[in-house]
Amino acid sequence: MLLACLPGRPAGAQDFRTIVIDERLRDDLGLRLGSRVVLAPVPGEPGDTVIVAAVARRRADPSEIARAEYRIRMHLDQLQALSGSAERVDRFAVATQDTASIATAADAINAAAFGFRAHPSQSVAVETSQTFRVVSRFHRAIGVITIVASAIFLLCIMLLKVDERRRDVAALRLLGISRGTIIRSVVLEASLIALLGSALGVLLGFVSSAIVNRYYQGVYRTPLVFSFVTTEVVTLAVVLSLVLGIGAGAAAAVRLVSVRPLTLFGR
Repeated sequence: MLLACLPGRPAGAQDFRTIVIDERLRDDLGLRLGSRVVLAPVPGEPGDTVIVAAVARRRADPSEIARAEYRIRMHLDQLQALSGSAERVDRFAVATQDTASIATAADAINAAAFGFRAHPSQSVAVETSQTFRVVSRFHRAIGVITIVASAIFLLCIMLLKVDERRRDVAALRLLGISRGTIIRSVVLEASLIALLGSALGVLLGFVSSAIVNRYYQGVYRTPLVFSFVTTEVVTLAVVLSLVLGIGAGAAAAVRLVSVRPLTLFGR
């Protein structure tokens, strides 16, 4: 199909029929409402002059992300004349009054004739989103590995930080401070650090998500949201941070107080 642009809007433009174009086509060709375009099946052949009557916003559909194509909505007889395929369609949608009628309608359509197949919209959506399901599982696996590695790294950091304070702990022990008090103080400190780290992590997540959405929505020119931070994710992150922080602090404190005070002084 050839889409040729003509400048301006002529007098008597009401004699021309109208079409609807998408935002991508409008931006790439510099069209606007009222612009004249010529629709022709082959370049160089005469076509049908129409007027741009509206601009349709692209849907947030993951299946359309990889399709760098333009979309034009026109009258059915215009499309038939342009494609040369009268009374033929590639696919069409049928709406039912309730979800219980979907299976019955699909069976009736499939039994009407050979050569086509009716599929519920839910099954079509599942098939077209398989790639995104694989990506989601891949990201979940990366998340699990990251959490395990972070837990090990956090435990090592806590052991090193608490071990650096062995002289302070030894002095407290010699002054009569109980082991339980020392463990509780270390755990409290680890909890505060975990809360602060959780807050910074959530803030970083929101900022990163906004940057990702702004970049990829500009690249693909789509309103689709690529990244978002949910309440469940924030809750999971905070709980994990507290559990891992408290656990690492307690392990480091127990390890330190189990050593004799004089040994902590290096004697």
